[in-house]
Amino acid sequence: SRWCLITSHKLYSSVYDPNEKTFEKLLIANRGEIACRVIKTCKKMGIKTVAIHSDVDANAVHVKMADESVCVGPAPTSKSYLNMDAIMEVIRKTRAQAVSLNVSICCSFLSSLSLQASEGVTFIGPDTHAIQAMGDKIESKLLAKNAKVNTIPGFDGVVKDADEAVRIAREIGYPVMIKASAGGGGKGMRIAWDDEETREGFRFSSQEAASSFGDDRLLIEKFIDNPRHIEIQVLADKHGNALWLNERECSIQRRNQKVVEEAPSTFLDPETRRAMGEQAVALAKAVKYSSAGTVEFLVDSSKNFYFLEMNTRLQVEHPVTECITGLDLVQEMIRVAKGYPLRHKQADIPINGWAVECRVYAEDPYKSFGLPSIGKLSQYQEPLHVPSVRVDSGIQQGSDISIYYDPMISKLITYGSNRAEALKRMEEALDNYVIRGVAHNISLLREVIVHPRFVRGDISTKFLPEVYPDGFKGHKLTDLERRELLAAAASLYVAEQLRSQRFLGTPRIPIAKSKRSSWELSVRLGDGIYPVAVSKDGSSFSVEVDGMKLNVTSEWNLASPLLSVTIDGTQRTIQRISRNASGETNIQFLGTVYKLHILTKVAAELSKYMPEKAAEDTSSILRSPMPGTVVAVSVKPGDMVSEGQEICVIEAMKMQNSMIAAKTGKV
Repeated sequence: SRWCLITSHKLYSSVYDPNEKTFEKLLIANRGEIACRVIKTCKKMGIKTVAIHSDVDANAVHVKMADESVCVGPAPTSKSYLNMDAIMEVIRKTRAQAVSLNVSICCSFLSSLSLQASEGVTFIGPDTHAIQAMGDKIESKLLAKNAKVNTIPGFDGVVKDADEAVRIAREIGYPVMIKASAGGGGKGMRIAWDDEETREGFRFSSQEAASSFGDDRLLIEKFIDNPRHIEIQVLADKHGNALWLNERECSIQRRNQKVVEEAPSTFLDPETRRAMGEQAVALAKAVKYSSAGTVEFLVDSSKNFYFLEMNTRLQVEHPVTECITGLDLVQEMIRVAKGYPLRHKQADIPINGWAVECRVYAEDPYKSFGLPSIGKLSQYQEPLHVPSVRVDSGIQQGSDISIYYDPMISKLITYGSNRAEALKRMEEALDNYVIRGVAHNISLLREVIVHPRFVRGDISTKFLPEVYPDGFKGHKLTDLERRELLAAAASLYVAEQLRSQRFLGTPRIPIAKSKRSSWELSVRLGDGIYPVAVSKDGSSFSVEVDGMKLNVTSEWNLASPLLSVTIDGTQRTIQRISRNASGETNIQFLGTVYKLHILTKVAAELSKYMPEKAAEDTSSILRSPMPGTVVAVSVKPGDMVSEGQEICVIEAMKMQNSMIAAKTGKV
């Protein structure tokens, strides 16, 4: 069957015809989870793989998975993964018959791609004409208009400077979207609501575009306020056949980058879905597209839809489409590149069940919904034991999350027969995901998927700032949840005390007194201090909190990073992130990490005599919240600055961030 397979590791078709010859060796000029994803399908198709890597990626997962690997330069992408001279040399050296590139930046390397074709090397993806046409947002918009695709009102030319940007923005009418012509992934994009923001947006967008894509051209178009972001997956061959593989809902975003995706969308009716699909196919045929690609649309509350851009690559969120259609899109791309016609007709493409994808990032969600974090994954365990879960990742325990590349840890995908089932599995998968050593956005992802607005499908690209106007603060505990957390933490504390009293199954001191069966504790959570009484009853604990008794049971495997705890019949999966000898412990509960301080009643009474360390006054210091490159300094010693004034610009993980003064003063 080509329908979605429900297995612990993958949710897409794995039926391959051994008699259908494609390529003997394929070079993958990419890294991370997408490189690993391509290698998995190549192995099943009997294709040998060659991985390229930078010097800091020598021990990366995609390098270990490939049959061969070659270093192509130092860490910066421009000197390694985007170094086409080095990549071309690897193709010749390894005699690869085909190459899979990071197509989002291929427009800079069209001559090299043409050279590959002349040397008999096949590119896994569309031809250079389609890449160039769709990679340039200005040209793609003109082509879309000619193909009778709905487009957003705006300026169709290249914006020359900040003054012209302001003039055009005034003509279109605020708000406007300033974005890189060759951009993608939210980079080089700014929303401007007035002249000042337009000038600032032009400066940052052009700098980001030049840094990320080697092309600083910008365009300006009307910003459609409060839309949905819905995209159509297309698949086309070299024989004039093209299909649309249904839609993906991608409206949950921060900084114009997707966070949660699902397929299908709760918003589209069959008529709108068909209209969007047919326009997407019309555009693909207009540029003679041949491969998998994505046509992105903005959809307003009245279901009017407007062409946004076409991505000529395998999108990050492609797994949800594979889940509901049963197609392996990497396999289809390889078949098309070899010249085979599509095996399916439009009527064959189903919507079978529901799939949800969460992008798990090494980010601190409490800072602007996700400030990048770096470090080594000291502990890492994917939730593959949860039914109908797929994890696409390119890291493992011990991997480094560095400043040089995107901070994505993985794509977590769950599948169900309906949306409620898929969301429930996602909730369980997030609770069972173990990530240590870097900050991560599990707490934000979990809050999004259980939020009433998201559950009923009431979403837009403004979901995060509307739901969290003051920024994300983590899960807000109800009284019942607070009692559950206090009971679980107190029980865990007592279980540890009992374990520490035993050695090799016998008391350390044979003449010790009889076993203790009750404990009086004081637990600090947030601004509150709560008396908690714990008594042992066989293998379970009876815990009294706020005058209410809760029964807590577990296997209490204290060596496991995951603890399944049942509290008055309700199962909860908790993770103890850290603890110290003074009673401070961090516990992940319902996705959010809570700081607790657990003391015995006597120790708590004495703790008032312990002096507290005064907090450091940092208002006179500008400290970068993340490692990065200083690309601009806007002041000099002796300058007077006011609160909110830009001091410098830091570039980290391909994004530019303006650092501002926290107060008025002299530099």
